[in-house]
Amino acid sequence: MNPLKKLAGQTAIYGLGTLVPRLLNYFLVPLYTRLFLEDEYGVITELSSYIAFFFVIMLYGMETAFFRYAVKTGDPKKVFSTSLISVISTSLLFVIAVVIFIEPIADILKYPNHKHLIIYSAIIVAIDAFTSIQFAYLRQQNRPFLFSAIRIISVVINVGLNLYFIWFCDSLYKSNPDSPFLIFYDPQFRIGYVFVATLASSIITALLLSPQLLKLKFVLDFNLLKQMLKYAFPLLIVGVAGMINEVWDKILFKYLVTAPPGTPDTESYIMGQLGIYGANYKLAVLMTLFVQMFRFAAEPFFFNQSKEGNAKQVYADVMKYFIIFALLIFLGVTLYIDIFKYFIGPKLWEGLYIVPIILMANLLMGIFFNLSIWYKLQDLTKYGAIIAISGAVITILMNVLLVPAYGYLGAAWGHLSCYLFMVLLSYFQGQKHFPISYDLKNISIYFLLALTLFGISYFFKIENLVLRLLVNSLLIIVFPGFVFINEKYHLTRIAKH
Repeated sequence: MNPLKKLAGQTAIYGLGTLVPRLLNYFLVPLYTRLFLEDEYGVITELSSYIAFFFVIMLYGMETAFFRYAVKTGDPKKVFSTSLISVISTSLLFVIAVVIFIEPIADILKYPNHKHLIIYSAIIVAIDAFTSIQFAYLRQQNRPFLFSAIRIISVVINVGLNLYFIWFCDSLYKSNPDSPFLIFYDPQFRIGYVFVATLASSIITALLLSPQLLKLKFVLDFNLLKQMLKYAFPLLIVGVAGMINEVWDKILFKYLVTAPPGTPDTESYIMGQLGIYGANYKLAVLMTLFVQMFRFAAEPFFFNQSKEGNAKQVYADVMKYFIIFALLIFLGVTLYIDIFKYFIGPKLWEGLYIVPIILMANLLMGIFFNLSIWYKLQDLTKYGAIIAISGAVITILMNVLLVPAYGYLGAAWGHLSCYLFMVLLSYFQGQKHFPISYDLKNISIYFLLALTLFGISYFFKIENLVLRLLVNSLLIIVFPGFVFINEKYHLTRIAKH
């Protein structure tokens, strides 16, 4: 089978396990942004960022190390067992440490009344790290349908519990507080149910994955583990730095923003601003989903493809077509923002102008993932660490400089600046160590066209909504039409030569 078709097929199947669950999860955003206050949603945004950050630390690059050594050793079961035992051990230690030091942790995070949420978050991190290695094994074994089924079931449970506690119970309590359906409901717990639902779905996921553990002979190969950790450590640095780039704008936010003079409740104002930022950040969901589902399919594909003689050409083609589809998503969301904005509550619409910036930042994140193949295949993961650390420094610096003056707009520009810097640095370093002839000419043309179409819509905004959507629809059609004609011409020229 054509490798590009195979990757597209795998991406589509993994999309079921990535796109559907993430869409279901994102459908909770309209619920949260309408039923919770802005500052309450700010708490959810911040703690979710901590979960994402510490999840990367608890996985410490073992997922990619598993793929690498499963191929390198030819014994994926032994590599799986070794990875799993390592991650289980460190995850347990993490939860124990959080429980023991919960008081100082709560004081540092300024959450003295939310200690239980911090503990729930730690357990979620530990279970998700444990199950991620198992999901990686399913991917390595080319079992995307089981992968997708388990992830969908898990998220359906999460969404169901959210709807039950946050919507059904809340509504029922207001009309009939003595209802027997409210036996497990505490109206004061509110946002706590968001984390309870996530924890329950994580536990269910672990149970659904447990049958493959029953067939596994647990072996801890210390020599193998040492090699994997050596390979994975730079990836841990990459992952931590990457999550700094991804979530630290939300973690640092409340320490950098100051409320306007005369604000009656400065803490609520600051967390409310974070809630607005977090909600509008979610409007980049389609780009995030596309990058995520691509990553699930592409990582094992890239390693397997490395054995083929035409690997570099395949990597170049993958990059170009990834960018084409990502730019189409960028145009789809930005030109139909008048529709997508209803995804979040109207009280949060004031932050809509940052959505194009976040979309472009996430597109660059996907490009960086494509470029990262050079240091993974050459076992030069230390370079990935250097690039990611550099990006993290840019993120922190830009947030410190911009957020105090411009609030969440500064955070959005910091996000974009970071990934632009990482893309440029990774590209030029990659061309030195593992040169790939990317189709820079056509890629540049597609970027220029997409940004021009967006600019026409943005700067020449039509007041009438129906007419504006009609014109924007015509603008969107221009992009795939041009790409089709240009790619057909390009392929024809190659065939002649």
